Amino acid sequence: MSSSDFETERSPLLAASTSSKDTKTLADLTDGALESTPLLSTSNTTPRYNGRDDPDSTSLVSTGAARSGDGVPPVRSTTKSTRWPSIIAALLLMGLATSIAIGVFFVPAAVEEYAKEAIVIEPTNLALESITTDGVRARIQADFRLDAQRVKNVHIRRVGQFTTWLAKELATEETRVKVYWIDHDNMLLGTAGLPPLKITIANGHNTELDIVADLAPGDADTIRTIANQFLGGKMDTIRVRGTTEITVKTRFNIPLGTHAVSETMEFEGKELPPLPSYNITGLNFEERPLPGDDKQGMAADVTVTTFNPYPVAFDVPALKFEVLIPGCKKHGPAIPIATALTDVIALRPEADVQVTAHSIVEELPEPLTRPCPGGTLSPLDKLFEAYVAGEPASVLVRGQKDQGGEVPGWVENIISSVTVPVPLPQQSFDDLIRNFSLTDVSFSLPDPLADPDDPNSNPKVSGTIIALAALPSELNIGLNVSSVQAKADVLYHSRKLGELEIDEKASSVQIEGGSSEENLIEITSRVHDTPLKVTDDDVLTDVIQALLFGDNNVVLDISALVDVGVHTILGQFVVKGVPAEGRIPLKPLGNDLLGSIQPQVGNLEVVDTSPVSISLQASVNVTNPTPYAAYIPWISIHIVNNGTVLGEARAKKLTIKRGNNTDLKVTALWRPSVAEEDGVQIGRDLISQYISGYNTTVTLKTHPGTIPSKPELGKALSKFNITLPMPRLDVPGDNEGGRHGGNGSTNDTAPHFIRGATFHLFSSQATFTLASPFSRNTIYIEHINATALYNHTEEIGRIKYDSPFGCPPGVSTTPRLPVDWSLDSVGRDKVKEALGGRLKLDAKATVSVRIGSWTETLWYIGTGIGASVRL
Repeated sequence: MSSSDFETERSPLLAASTSSKDTKTLADLTDGALESTPLLSTSNTTPRYNGRDDPDSTSLVSTGAARSGDGVPPVRSTTKSTRWPSIIAALLLMGLATSIAIGVFFVPAAVEEYAKEAIVIEPTNLALESITTDGVRARIQADFRLDAQRVKNVHIRRVGQFTTWLAKELATEETRVKVYWIDHDNMLLGTAGLPPLKITIANGHNTELDIVADLAPGDADTIRTIANQFLGGKMDTIRVRGTTEITVKTRFNIPLGTHAVSETMEFEGKELPPLPSYNITGLNFEERPLPGDDKQGMAADVTVTTFNPYPVAFDVPALKFEVLIPGCKKHGPAIPIATALTDVIALRPEADVQVTAHSIVEELPEPLTRPCPGGTLSPLDKLFEAYVAGEPASVLVRGQKDQGGEVPGWVENIISSVTVPVPLPQQSFDDLIRNFSLTDVSFSLPDPLADPDDPNSNPKVSGTIIALAALPSELNIGLNVSSVQAKADVLYHSRKLGELEIDEKASSVQIEGGSSEENLIEITSRVHDTPLKVTDDDVLTDVIQALLFGDNNVVLDISALVDVGVHTILGQFVVKGVPAEGRIPLKPLGNDLLGSIQPQVGNLEVVDTSPVSISLQASVNVTNPTPYAAYIPWISIHIVNNGTVLGEARAKKLTIKRGNNTDLKVTALWRPSVAEEDGVQIGRDLISQYISGYNTTVTLKTHPGTIPSKPELGKALSKFNITLPMPRLDVPGDNEGGRHGGNGSTNDTAPHFIRGATFHLFSSQATFTLASPFSRNTIYIEHINATALYNHTEEIGRIKYDSPFGCPPGVSTTPRLPVDWSLDSVGRDKVKEALGGRLKLDAKATVSVRIGSWTETLWYIGTGIGASVRL
């Protein structure tokens, strides 16, 4: 992973007799040889900080000239026979020449290879002794040794062991190392000043290094660039070059020259140490007086714990940092909100590190809460929206430029040029809302004239929302909720019924828990006419069915994202997108709902007639036994009997409160002819049964035109037919004991239109006292064919009359009607016996009536009619 750049040595480690300043080129090899390897090379196999070895690569090489001696001339024999001393001398010279060649060309390269593989450096401690005006003074402790067993090549191992045994130890003078960032125009990253060193190089001998080095950072812009790329995850590789000049000498102070060394190293991004993980072990927010001011601010105290896995120890002085929140634009300027001051941080090797910071927020800056251009969300909204959604959300921390105190300027320059994103800890909001209820519920039907897209075309809900929310234990400030805005999904049995939009004012009360209890806040909001957009008519049908016929509460689930208007010591702002879930229990309407309504009709009048229809208007009194109120802007309901539509009831602007409701204005259109002949007969029989006092009922049924703006709602409700007894008509005299001849003996609730009769024996005539239910209209009787009975079966006489007469509003008496007596009847005798007194009679009749243009022939059966008998 490393490569070496070689620069010409000014003096080789193992030098010949030539000057250390001489240098040779490759052409000089014809006369001598260049020393290619120093005795001990600068090792690029030195273990990294984390103890890992760099892969093998070309080592640093110094070049210097070392000319060998002249070649040995051939020994020429001066005699014809070769002497043994001459042969031995020649062999010795050849061996010497060979040894010199091996020493010059082979040994330095072998020693370099030996040093690369055998060197072992084990850091034991790194401590920051002091911070200086230019950098830091660090104390580095490490163990240095050469381990021959690490060398794989046997020959290189032997040569290296022998050479280092001869040298024993080496010493260096004071050295300054510069580190450059190659990929960015060789920017200076920093410098390190190293003191003179003395190391033992014999195999297996350990040297304890204790170095105090002065480290100085390079240009602040360079460090900021590296930091930003590293923090942004954009640093795939980094290539650095270290350069220095090392002056080496032996243990006998024999100089071995000054060597220019340049080492290039390349690191993969994954090999760079990551940012340490951390845990927030302490967090507290509280109100605290501002320094030098009577006002209060929100103080935040944060304690973060992390682990230092490295053999590094130093104390970080108290520093000031700016806390910022990202602005509207991703790469735009951030918004400062507070200044944080850290305590002194004690960093110890392989131990937990605790970082404590304190800050106080005086007020929220206006750009933080102002909606971004072209949108509705402010920077604070965006931060909180991401946070509650479980998405990555971070605040920014940047060193303050003016630290003050004893913090050197270079520290200020570096920390103020680097902005670090600090992710907010993830927290679940699933259990934020502990209770959610809706009380005092009332409903309003849609406006019939509203357009389909108009909110008024939806049913509306009113009531009081009470929500109980949990507050984080770390939040110890006054908090008041002033408004609530939400778009909530309403579900029934996990199926969506509709959508509820809430935008109302609110109030809140904080409930402080004990030492083992959590703090709560109770939020109260009154919603008024909030539209409920029904999205599934089938679900609505199921809800209504459960309310009408069920015995248990109908529970609706609410799921919403709520925008909460909050007032704190920092001012008022809106926290958007708070998830909220709750349940709204609705009480069933009760099994006796229909019997409890008790409708009564009064002030009945005819407002329009035609030959086949009659329009009526009345005041209706009903009892609402349910816990719900309702407002009906307009509604139309079919009147049905025996499955046949006989007419239509309409109402508008009705307010139905809980309990008794009086004087509700209702109109009805009676038009059974729409159902053809069967409808006419069914309608005739229904009225006849009603005036005869039978137990009659009608069925009210919705239809697509029930709510014109919501035909689907009327269609869905048509599945539920409400069958009610025919309403009791308010007939004059009913409450005065005048019914049935004024004896008040009966307690039935049926209407009685014939209040009494008087029979005149001598003239064979009879008059009847009639009570009209109409308040303004006169009923005309066109024809009568009636029979009077005694004891239900004994005929007394008959009345046939074809001359029309009127029955005005209130109580009136008919003209004298002729009576055809049944002379041989027991009933006749009973009438004579009652002369001057009273008796009770029954009657059967067919009567033709007319109101305006509308006429109808009805039948009537009456019992217990009080009759007076006169001469």
